[in-house]
Amino acid sequence: MGDEARGARGALRIGIDVGGTNTDAVVLDAADRVVAKAKRPTTPDVTGGLLAALGAVLAELDRSGTPRDVARVMLGTTHATNAVLERRGLGRVAVLRLGAPATTSVPPLSDWPGSLRAAVSAGEAVLPGGHYVDGREIGPLDRDAVRRFLDGVEADAVAVTGVFSPATAEHERAVAELVADEYGLPVSVSHEIGSLGLLERENATVLNAALYGVAGNVTGALAGALAEHGLTATPYLAQNDGTLMTTEHAARLPVSTIGSGPANSLRGAAFLSGVSDAVVADVGGTSTDLGVLTGGFPRESAAAVEIGGVLTNFRMPDILAIALGGGTVVRDHAVGPASVGYRITEEALVFGGSTVTMTDAAVAAGRVPPDGEGWRDRLGDRSEGFRDTLERAVAAADAMVADAVDRMALGRADRPLVAVGGGAFLLPPRVPGVSGVVRPRHAEVANAVGAAIALASGRVDTILPAGESRSKAIERVKEEAAARAVAAGADSSRVEIVDLLEVPLSYLSEPAVRVHVKAAGPLAR
Repeated sequence: MGDEARGARGALRIGIDVGGTNTDAVVLDAADRVVAKAKRPTTPDVTGGLLAALGAVLAELDRSGTPRDVARVMLGTTHATNAVLERRGLGRVAVLRLGAPATTSVPPLSDWPGSLRAAVSAGEAVLPGGHYVDGREIGPLDRDAVRRFLDGVEADAVAVTGVFSPATAEHERAVAELVADEYGLPVSVSHEIGSLGLLERENATVLNAALYGVAGNVTGALAGALAEHGLTATPYLAQNDGTLMTTEHAARLPVSTIGSGPANSLRGAAFLSGVSDAVVADVGGTSTDLGVLTGGFPRESAAAVEIGGVLTNFRMPDILAIALGGGTVVRDHAVGPASVGYRITEEALVFGGSTVTMTDAAVAAGRVPPDGEGWRDRLGDRSEGFRDTLERAVAAADAMVADAVDRMALGRADRPLVAVGGGAFLLPPRVPGVSGVVRPRHAEVANAVGAAIALASGRVDTILPAGESRSKAIERVKEEAAARAVAAGADSSRVEIVDLLEVPLSYLSEPAVRVHVKAAGPLAR
């Protein structure tokens, strides 16, 4: 590490990823070499672990004599996810749907858990407005009705969802302008957040509005941490598709940070291994997340994603999580799902604790991490029954991994498994259903590496006519996706269209296609 650090030249980038057990940080130089890395326990308030990990990598730079020439800091955080799961720190939202009289049979937030709805909703209304799929109005927008609704609620933010707004966003924009001008409240509009599918898009839009305060706290904490260490670096936040956005963009779309951890791990695995098509297993202290790399980017889930008991439809990585990690508790007849989590360095036998964990079982089986010298000796002499328990635990864990890989690989056995995360040593040397197991250098901080090397992106999901004007319409959508990527922080001269999907729609009066476009590019310097 010292030689690498002393050889580094040019601007540095720091990637930080907050996980359920550990907060990881890495420093990359201009040549994309890892020159410092650290892993610190995640604290209950999240921010404490972030500060500790950042301080640790900066101290390593200082020890190696590398100047703190940090240009950018990228953060992948669980703040938003934790806020939703714990119903903590959420803002009160005025929920406004534009779709009467067509959508009144299922009111907003009908499928929300009672505790989350009580914490978030300041009031809900379904008012005239919205459009049909072909762009015709369901009804004219009633601005006075919007004012009467907002006059009767006390809210921190407003969430506006119009029927088929990803195709025609005119009414949403009009209401957003009214709210900003007359009420001064932040507005979350659904055409910027979700894809087609009214209820799921509405749910995501309301969650986004509820997270405005959380986003402000995160960006404030990050700015404070940088100032505390004397850094003038530009901060970015990781999104759930493995790309980045500026803190200003994140303040407007905080829901996009949910699920950024697994996406960071997948991108980091691709970068560190040099493999662009693979199954990835990120083994942490509490769980193992499995995903699939396609062309170096995470395969996206085609299903609605549930967050805190609420279905949403914004793009998320296709992730399968299993209750297997370094801190997973081993009992006589079971492996997990309980875990000691971030207390593993206090609880596991190899660290002098009294709880039998999967780390202990793996070490007993000869699977020891590079920094685990002497761990087997700490297990001491044990009874034959105890050794049998550990052997059964390893066999059960291997079967869990094989089953999960089979479910994610979808019969493609020609791709390798890339093992990353602090608990990657738990995985066996050979796994059925893949061509081999790749263990890249710096795998234990792959998630932070993924944050540090990420691009900025923008996406558009809409409906276009299928006639002669289709080509020109698609070009306009490409331009809009590129503009959103630039707004997220991408260099306008280097943005490329990385994904274009067209799906013909049936049973419409006029032929139409659903178009999804994603643009991405390196960060602007």
